[in-house]
Amino acid sequence: MHHFSNQEVLNWKAFLEIKAKESKDKRLTHFYNASTYHDETKVKDIEFVALDFETTGLDADQNSIISIGLVPFTLQRIALRRAKHWFVTPEDKLQEDSIVIHGITHSDLKGAPDLLRILEQLLDELAGKIVVVHYRRIERDFFDAALRTLINEGIVFPVIDTMQIEAEVLQSKPKSFLDWFKHKRPESIRLGGSRMRYNLPTYPPHDALTDAIATAELLQAQIYHHFSPDTPIKKLWL
Repeated sequence: MHHFSNQEVLNWKAFLEIKAKESKDKRLTHFYNASTYHDETKVKDIEFVALDFETTGLDADQNSIISIGLVPFTLQRIALRRAKHWFVTPEDKLQEDSIVIHGITHSDLKGAPDLLRILEQLLDELAGKIVVVHYRRIERDFFDAALRTLINEGIVFPVIDTMQIEAEVLQSKPKSFLDWFKHKRPESIRLGGSRMRYNLPTYPPHDALTDAIATAELLQAQIYHHFSPDTPIKKLWL
């Protein structure tokens, strides 16, 4: 059984209750009021939603979200029919020379709504569920920065980060004498590299919806291999 060393444990339920009282924007108040699971809830009883953002760069303060994909899931199944995908008009103007970012072109973004237009829908999809991402710096930081710009209020919520889980799983593996001897290359914890270790199929990367589905499948595999369906959510969320 793998034990996840979670240094940032918060009482998320209590924390979101405080946020609901402090929040000035009714959309966020509504989101926080949906609350979250008790920290002892078993992962088999949880409704997750995998979330992926494609962005114009990696700096949440300089760059912006251009596409959002999400898919609701549980340990047992992924609800593909309820998946959602949006293109979003970037806050920073896309340079003409970066015609294609992750295969997203200017024409894809022509007439795309800005984040504010889809905010209510997006928050409704996430409210009360546990958000699952691969590398939380993107989704958590970009969402927070975008909302600070748009409504003068950031957002915070518990997430499970499949990249962090993978990093900890790999670090906890005992190194064999031969590995030291051969200076084995460190294994990739990127989404594609992580999936390969579980024999999950290769998907083309950098499409927000595909990446969200890929992240959902990865978490299912990680829990199956390294945890158990009875693992309490507090061992995994950040």
